[in-house]
Amino acid sequence: MDIDIRAVRDWAAEHEGDMLADLRTLVECETPSDDLDALRGGLALVGDWITERLGAPDRVETTPGGGTHGDAVRMEYGTGTPTLILGHYDTVWPVGTLVDIPFSIEGDVIRGPGVFDMKAGLVQGVWALRAFDALGLARPPVRLMLNGDEELGSPVSRAAIEAACEGVREVLVLEPSVDGKVKTARKGIGGFHIDVTGVEAHAGLDPTAGASAITALSRIVLQLTGAADLDAGTSVNVGLIDGGSRLNVTAGHAHAGAEIRVRTRAEAERIEAVVANLDPGDARVTVAAKGEWRRPVMDRTPAIGALYERARALAVPLGLDLGEAAVGGASDGNFAAATGRPVLDGLGAVGAGAHARDEYATVSGLIERCALTTALLGS
Repeated sequence: MDIDIRAVRDWAAEHEGDMLADLRTLVECETPSDDLDALRGGLALVGDWITERLGAPDRVETTPGGGTHGDAVRMEYGTGTPTLILGHYDTVWPVGTLVDIPFSIEGDVIRGPGVFDMKAGLVQGVWALRAFDALGLARPPVRLMLNGDEELGSPVSRAAIEAACEGVREVLVLEPSVDGKVKTARKGIGGFHIDVTGVEAHAGLDPTAGASAITALSRIVLQLTGAADLDAGTSVNVGLIDGGSRLNVTAGHAHAGAEIRVRTRAEAERIEAVVANLDPGDARVTVAAKGEWRRPVMDRTPAIGALYERARALAVPLGLDLGEAAVGGASDGNFAAATGRPVLDGLGAVGAGAHARDEYATVSGLIERCALTTALLGS
């Protein structure tokens, strides 16, 4: 489909006020990840808004949050091989944040809780689809997937996200950009827990009878932190540690929790081997390690690189030199990339301050990214 991206930008600019009104509505409907009532209200509002803007979807599928997390919704428009548009409606901000950080627009700067991460992205994505109708273009088949537990790691919606990737052409993730750059690689994130069991004894009467779980864990912590390789993009943070019962008892138990981030699958496999072979240094001590990669690595594959180059070329008529970035943070794009689909992440808001009180998005970015998303969907 031949799309004049400048015409889309001009159309979006003409509807800037409507887009900002939509964004205000979404931002002023607070949706913290841990407030089920707020999430239910937020999803209902988002669903009604999408239907109002795009018409009723051909198919809708809801994945319940199980009473602990926000529901996820999958909305299908059109027939044929779809593009998956991936986003989330939850934020990190508690209800009441609007009192301190009200929605506001000053020049090119838009503020409000969740405006950057990622409600501006939702507005851009919906208006990008709306542009096809307004400009008399055939709307391509799309699959919208929105979840309410992304800020918690998407524990409930992960399987639904992975299923939504089946049979799609590519995946566009409406997470915010980084300095205006899209994201073509993200680190994988693993959470690992190490339980060490020693032999208790009276530490004063018989200091050699016991086998200290704390001493063994100290060795293990050094093995874990020693596995870090910042040049390779691997960081290890032992963020939790506890153990023992009394000062005069040789510790019979100790525990550590570590978060590990890796840039490549090869590094993930290396770390797995380290965790599987931790040495307590005492045959009387046993070690039990468990954990998982909560977010798999998003590698910059050739397919992801090709999708980025297509986006970069499409942005040229707008006067944009679209950059790319590899970042340490993770998103639902990690899950999509692990299914083997081409993924372009960070296609959402231009601005800064994700999860910070000075969070903001730009009006100009809202318009430009709307046009770019339309061009990508139609190319």
